[in-house]
Amino acid sequence: MPAPPHLDARLLRAFLAVAEELHFTRAAARLYVAQQALSRDVRRLERELGVELFVRTTRQVTLTSDGERLVPHARRVLDAQDALFAAFGQARPLLVDLNSPGLGTGRRVLHRARELAPDTELMARYESGLTGAAAEVLAGRLDASFGRYAGLAPALRKGLDHQLVRLERMAVVLPEDHRLAALAEVPLAELAGEEVYAGAGNPRTPEWTDLARRLFEGRGIAVAPPAPLAIGREEFQRVMSRTRNPVLAVVGFPAMPHTVLRPLVDPVPLSPVSLVWRKGLAHPGIDALRRAAAELAAAEGWLQRPVEGWIPAIDMEGENVHK
Repeated sequence: MPAPPHLDARLLRAFLAVAEELHFTRAAARLYVAQQALSRDVRRLERELGVELFVRTTRQVTLTSDGERLVPHARRVLDAQDALFAAFGQARPLLVDLNSPGLGTGRRVLHRARELAPDTELMARYESGLTGAAAEVLAGRLDASFGRYAGLAPALRKGLDHQLVRLERMAVVLPEDHRLAALAEVPLAELAGEEVYAGAGNPRTPEWTDLARRLFEGRGIAVAPPAPLAIGREEFQRVMSRTRNPVLAVVGFPAMPHTVLRPLVDPVPLSPVSLVWRKGLAHPGIDALRRAAAELAAAEGWLQRPVEGWIPAIDMEGENVHK
């Protein structure tokens, strides 16, 4: 059956959501629609195209060969529509991952971007970890995120663009009765012999664990073995209080009960934070985020590198960093 001359883009969005989630309930929640309405849209698309797009059973949903064939075409159509609307000031909401509610850099950039583009809807999400968020960005479930771009796998970086936003000073979170807790700053050499938690085993944050390994190499500091994956601040605090490992963090990390946060020195390790978005994405919200990031970096010296600052060489290739 030939395709209809006019196809509602809403039907393609419904199809893509189900194709990516392979679950009607999750797809409906993602689109903020009732599951029955989503099912109706998918069935209507199947009727209009004259093909079956999904195999549905009580236990799983899978794409048919026609469904797999439709996925890249649907994405191109929707990307083109988004670009058209953006060009005429009618952009859809931009979904921006801030990793965690307690981290300040992404939140400040987002708030400033909202001031610069008050007519553009910028919606915050919290995916916790750039690797996890990057996969969502590439799949179209998120639009932008923040984190260490150089720590992403090459296959992820290939589909992404980025802009370095800040070199954040790193710190360590210590139990309040730890032997180093009385120090105002902790020299890295003082951590020799310690196991420091840096997200090992968390599939969403390998870029952070890699940064820790590069920092600890040759200094006698070990990356703590994987702990149970804790979702949410309360669970993270509970797990860390039980393991009592120091936690690698940044100076803006939110306080946890019965702990102290101490900046690291000798050298001063820096965590490169980039704004990361899907390559080719045209949206006024991305423009606003990039302007906001550049403005804040210039005003607050976010890209100033201290003489004693430490950054992996791989992170600085091609970056505009000032000493």
